[in-house]
Amino acid sequence: MPERSKRIAVFGSTGSIGRSALDVIAASDGKLRAIALSAHSRLEELLEQARRHRPRWVIATDARAVAAFPWKGLPKGCELVQGPEGLAQVAREGDVDVVLAAIVGSAGLASTWAALESRKTVALANKETLVMAGGLIGELVGQGGGQILPVDSEHSALFQALKAGRAREVARLILTASGGPFKDLSPAELQRVTVAEALSHPTWTMGQKITIDSATMMNKALEIIEARWLFGVEGERISVVLHPQSIVHSLVEFVDGSVIAQMSPPDMRLPIQYALHYPDRAAGVAERMDWSRSLRLEFEPPDRDRFPAIALGEQCAKAGGTSGAVLSAANEAAVAAFLEGDLHFTEIVPACRSVLSAHNFEPNPTLERLLQLDRWARQEISRWVCV
Repeated sequence: MPERSKRIAVFGSTGSIGRSALDVIAASDGKLRAIALSAHSRLEELLEQARRHRPRWVIATDARAVAAFPWKGLPKGCELVQGPEGLAQVAREGDVDVVLAAIVGSAGLASTWAALESRKTVALANKETLVMAGGLIGELVGQGGGQILPVDSEHSALFQALKAGRAREVARLILTASGGPFKDLSPAELQRVTVAEALSHPTWTMGQKITIDSATMMNKALEIIEARWLFGVEGERISVVLHPQSIVHSLVEFVDGSVIAQMSPPDMRLPIQYALHYPDRAAGVAERMDWSRSLRLEFEPPDRDRFPAIALGEQCAKAGGTSGAVLSAANEAAVAAFLEGDLHFTEIVPACRSVLSAHNFEPNPTLERLLQLDRWARQEISRWVCV
């Protein structure tokens, strides 16, 4: 009998991760099937994806956009689910094997929670979920609530490299960072950074929010916190190194001094494919290393004065509790304000630091309390908006 396809719900299918995931699914020779697709407001693209992949469900989360969109040509047998609550609804469906969580920001938390609560596998590309509620998510998984497989290139690299030893043999986790477009700019030059310049990443093609996070290095701050919860390693044993070629995606140092690295060209289809096929490896569409050409790998410590976000990530990874939720929400709001022209580039991290310092820290918050602080932090960022 042929093996049944693994059925994947691709949440955020019109974003860069979602589109790459659909490439991986299409190239899987039937081993993977897109059973659900979701988008917020890019409904024309969602409809085209539905026609091509013929899922059982499409979820459109922006109610206003749904009401105005003419849903003509939706494939037969494909059910339209409306509203953000539809994500959690579909995540719980018995026909869903894996949820690819690629929705940006805290909006991805509810569906990830629902999937884990239903004992599903979550291929996690939404780092904010663990940054915001890593402690509670860990408890849920520990109680038999499914499993998390990392999709971020850095955490996928750590996940793979950690297989070279036992947990007690790990000395450090080392996250690599390209440094973004501004790693060599002076403070005066950073003051003049425009939105267009910040959105021009030298290596990766990503959505707007994560591209800005890469420019500020807030993405590394959030990744430090995410790694702390994913791998159970104290924040003090997680560090960052600049690697502009983006070939080594992260490294694990063991107690004997051995360092294991995962290497590949900067192509998100590889970590996506690894998570979706796990525990197997499969041939796929990701770019391969060309060993017939010369290759140079460079590493250097980050300039912590130029990139103060790293210290915020270390602080939140060490503190746990409510700190990650506040930092994540503040940053999301600050990035949105920068993209709208209401906040200067150099104000993003100071605004986040200010909100983090102002909140009343709680070491063991409930999920409801984290959601309250998420809303509070966003409101606090409005105090920084340019007038």
